Amino acid sequence: MNPILFLLISVVCFLIAGRFYARFISSAMGIDPKRTTPAVEVNDGRDYVPTKTPIIFAHHFASIAGAGPIIGPVLALIYGWGPAWLWILIGGIFFGAVHDFSALFVSVREGGKSIAEVAMKSLGTAGFIMVISFTIVMLILVNATFLNASATALTSIIDSAQIGLDRSQVFFRWVDEVGGKVVVGGIASMSVIIVTLFAPLIGYLYIKRYVSVVKCSVFAILICILSVTVGFFVPVSLDPLPWMILIAIYTTVAAGVPVWFFLQSRDFINVHLLYIGLGLLFVGIFASGIKGAEIQFPVSNIQEGVSRVGFIWPGLFITIACGAISGFHALCAGGTTSKQIKSETAVHKIGYYGMLLESFLALCVICAVIIGVDMHQYKEIVLPVEGSKFQSNPILVFALALGRTLHSGLGLPLSFGILFGMLLLEGFIVTTLDTAVRLNRYLFEELWRVVFKRPPKILSHYWVNSGLAAGLMFGLAYKNTVNNIWSIFGTANQLLAALTLIIVSFWLLSKKRTVWFTAIPAVFMIITTITMLLILLFTRFIPQGNVTLIIASLLLLGFASGIIIIAVKKLCNLQMDVPGNISMVDDVKHHNRN
Repeated sequence: MNPILFLLISVVCFLIAGRFYARFISSAMGIDPKRTTPAVEVNDGRDYVPTKTPIIFAHHFASIAGAGPIIGPVLALIYGWGPAWLWILIGGIFFGAVHDFSALFVSVREGGKSIAEVAMKSLGTAGFIMVISFTIVMLILVNATFLNASATALTSIIDSAQIGLDRSQVFFRWVDEVGGKVVVGGIASMSVIIVTLFAPLIGYLYIKRYVSVVKCSVFAILICILSVTVGFFVPVSLDPLPWMILIAIYTTVAAGVPVWFFLQSRDFINVHLLYIGLGLLFVGIFASGIKGAEIQFPVSNIQEGVSRVGFIWPGLFITIACGAISGFHALCAGGTTSKQIKSETAVHKIGYYGMLLESFLALCVICAVIIGVDMHQYKEIVLPVEGSKFQSNPILVFALALGRTLHSGLGLPLSFGILFGMLLLEGFIVTTLDTAVRLNRYLFEELWRVVFKRPPKILSHYWVNSGLAAGLMFGLAYKNTVNNIWSIFGTANQLLAALTLIIVSFWLLSKKRTVWFTAIPAVFMIITTITMLLILLFTRFIPQGNVTLIIASLLLLGFASGIIIIAVKKLCNLQMDVPGNISMVDDVKHHNRN
């Protein structure tokens, strides 16, 4: 099968969904362009900052993407490309995009509140405490996973023969003059540092000096070019531990200063690199297809996937994670994005289209891997057998696949493509950590206000809560590898998405609106994720004696079970008409009356 057909079918499906299904949901939820948004109403200059839609989209997309739509699909390819493709396509359109859109809309309508605060209104104080506690545990897992992924991407020393590099390459530093090992993260590490240093200047220009988006974009692209150029001549090579410490310190600071200082502005710079990378990836796949590239993976490899990873359900759905649906997106939506939107008309553009773009990225990753790497090399790098000389490194497979795709399609050097893959991945990871630690800060602040009648002054200070979030992230990342916590991260992440859809459904019920488009995905994801969490607990974490992940699993199960019980009781006691029986015309009339 030619990869062009693979991509064209996907693009057409996404375009149809964005044109028609997003419009239906907008109508069902009651988008009102005349309604004042929280960003405009509060506008405190720190968290609530009305911002132009392209800049918010850049921040939101850079924050939600992370390493999830890259690492997850790569790991899931052991089941074959067919099952992975179908779940990303169907899940992205009917599960993930609906989740992101509805979560963002409800947060905007509720004054920029987080999904946990919305839960208090829908499910009461007990529901709020369980949701916020679940979310804090989940975010710590997210942060630890991505911090580890960052350290892996930027500090790896690998055998050049593993990826086909020879002494003629100039983009990676050789460890010694005679050996065959290279440091693959030096340039990307310096790029991260340069972009971070310039971020406050970009924020100052578009927030304080009102410089146009176009001019800021040109400047951002120049910064990206400068960062790579400096990295080429002055690469930064660190061991994993110092790099994790530096990122932990940086995210502590970034989570406490005004949102435009690092978060918005750094995302805005980085997203240009991400857009360029996604465009190059798409063009490279298309060009390779024109030149006759063929898919080297089997369409179905379920039997081996089951033996190596686990049953296709729920294994495949959890492994793909953010490429199809992600609860982390609801945290971004209700934590930072909803506080920056100037008009409700931007909600579906940012929420629904942002998720479709992430699913498209996941499909491009799949396509690059299945034409750029054969099954033997894939298993050797991603799922090495015990005693292999290679360690599992799904990040490397993506970078290698991108390098080979750009080489075969556009004639670019293999080493350039691998470098660009590292830059692309790191751009996603650090921007996600920026947002996630800030979100954890918000959640700690909300939790203290409910737990204590009068919270101690020290717990009200944002530096303390930022430090607590970054410290817990570092502690878990230090003791576990990416592969060790990916499954529980994916499970917790998608379980949060299911709980978010339940909360959104109750919010819609309270407004007498249609709920089937959020309720059906909620039920499916609840069953899928709890099943996976039980499998992980009894077949992996307990036999391994991993106390940290056993405790995390039990906490997640306990909080999720409590939320579900409260929701069921609330539903049984709810005295109102079934919204599914309300016609769309009546629904709109009801909205207009309100």
